[in-house]
Amino acid sequence: MSDIARLAGVSTSTVSRALAESPLIPAPTRRQIQAIAAEHGYVINQAGQRLRSSRTRTICVAIPLGHETGQLISDPFFLHLFGHIADEVSARGYDVLLSRLPSPKPGWLLHHVQSQKADGYIIVGQSNQHEELNKAALAFLPLVVWGAHLPQQSYCSVGSDNRAGARDAVTALIRAGRRRIVFLGAAELPEIQMRLEGYRAAHQDAGIALDETLIQPAHFTGDTAFATVQHLLALGVEFDAIFAASDLIALGALRGLQSRDVAVPETVSVIGFDDLEIADHAHPRLTTVKQDLKRGAATLVEFLFRRLEGEETPSATLPVSLVVRESATFSDARS
Repeated sequence: MSDIARLAGVSTSTVSRALAESPLIPAPTRRQIQAIAAEHGYVINQAGQRLRSSRTRTICVAIPLGHETGQLISDPFFLHLFGHIADEVSARGYDVLLSRLPSPKPGWLLHHVQSQKADGYIIVGQSNQHEELNKAALAFLPLVVWGAHLPQQSYCSVGSDNRAGARDAVTALIRAGRRRIVFLGAAELPEIQMRLEGYRAAHQDAGIALDETLIQPAHFTGDTAFATVQHLLALGVEFDAIFAASDLIALGALRGLQSRDVAVPETVSVIGFDDLEIADHAHPRLTTVKQDLKRGAATLVEFLFRRLEGEETPSATLPVSLVVRESATFSDARS
């Protein structure tokens, strides 16, 4: 920078301001300095500039995977949500740092915060890390979590109305005459636990006794859903619908049914949860509960930047809606 200043006949502070497009420097001087810098291949040392300002201008998006180490960032749900988060963050002139944390160790989040690699954190999914999130939130304000709102929660969360979405979907199946509805999902996770509660509530509302054998675990990768459906069919377990805790799980279930020539939705209806783009390209096209991930990302980022300014923000639960396609239809209810 001192070389550029000497060539331009100005101070180093003037060079710094000119390269940062400061309006304090007259436009002709800015253009002259920028031209000299370009000619000599000089660019601002962003890292040094950020250190001087005590801000990294970076937001970390972290995914703790204490529950399922095999889940990848390439998961369509992650990609969809990350895309919207990145758009919102970059619109504010910040960069995004992505961190995937399989089998996180105790204290991982506080250690991450203390590394000062980012100004704020968006955590995608609570996994089994509720207590770690609580501890970090007590010490660090600019932290927002995508997930369910839980009792005695210290951190700010943004998520969908999981319980209502599941309840509405299963109620629609029951009204269409379905009585043996399989639940597929990892019920140990807070969001999925709420979807299971909605599934149970729909049965209770309808006065239908729930067969607990129809509640089956399934990973988000979809492979276990495929295997579970095949296993249920091989055992001769009767069921006429599947409510899956995610679209990927639902697609695995669809493959399992199709591998045994079970007609969907004539014999078994299938409903997912998320409304990812792949749901509309499935065969048959997937009926699902839509999460508004664009609005969710915007809310996450808005809350985070308000927290960066020192404001306490509340948690938010966003509404969901049932998107009806070919894998479950409701026009002809059965007796």
